[in-house]
Amino acid sequence: MGLIPADRQRKIIDLIHTDKVVQVQDLSDRFDVSVLTIRRDLDYLASQGLVERTHGGATLRRSLPVEPLFSQKASEYTKEKRVIGLAAAALVEPGDTVFINSGSTTFEVIRALRHHEITIVTNNIDAAWIANEDASFRLIFVGGAYRTRSHSVSGSLSQSIVGNVYANKAIIGVDGFSLKAGLTTPVVEEADTTRYMIEKTVGKVIVVAAGNKIGVVSNFKTVDVQHIDVLVTDKTGGSVLSKEELSALGIDLIVAE
Repeated sequence: MGLIPADRQRKIIDLIHTDKVVQVQDLSDRFDVSVLTIRRDLDYLASQGLVERTHGGATLRRSLPVEPLFSQKASEYTKEKRVIGLAAAALVEPGDTVFINSGSTTFEVIRALRHHEITIVTNNIDAAWIANEDASFRLIFVGGAYRTRSHSVSGSLSQSIVGNVYANKAIIGVDGFSLKAGLTTPVVEEADTTRYMIEKTVGKVIVVAAGNKIGVVSNFKTVDVQHIDVLVTDKTGGSVLSKEELSALGIDLIVAE
């Protein structure tokens, strides 16, 4: 019996990670399905931002050469980010101190946490909008240089403040998530600040990533995936990730729906 489409597409992603480029005919022979079926698989994966189509095949969506504007990111995959935010917020307990980094997905986490009696330590400037909406959480901003593209602060001052906090949990957004390349971002200062948050977390490190971030490798590594405990993603991300492979790395997979 042949593989169901989701399993076949997951194996295609694995092959692209290994071989960098795949060809339609080779995949057709390998999985014993028609060329048309493979083209549909690759078109679907490309539509989800997981691969880039090439003439006769596909390649890994390797990088984000330019940091996108926060407003651009906030307008994409809005439904998926909201359900991811709710699922991640459910992992937080009363009294927790939580690091949350910058990003549109982590903004949705903060929105979902607005009635939780916790302390949020963040470089995500837009958290102030949620705090102004009669939020129950205590908000601590890390200092640093303001970055208009990401609505965040970062730099040595941010790291200095983070260095004086031990958080129960960290909820981390990413620009790229790859089992081989780790967590990545196009901005070195953001990578440094997020890495320090992870290092100063004594409990679980939770990554939140919509499916379009899975398989993406950006310019600067934050940490290897072995440093995280939980990955919260959407149905698209869940369809191309192997729960068993993540579990072998010590990572729990939560698919938000």
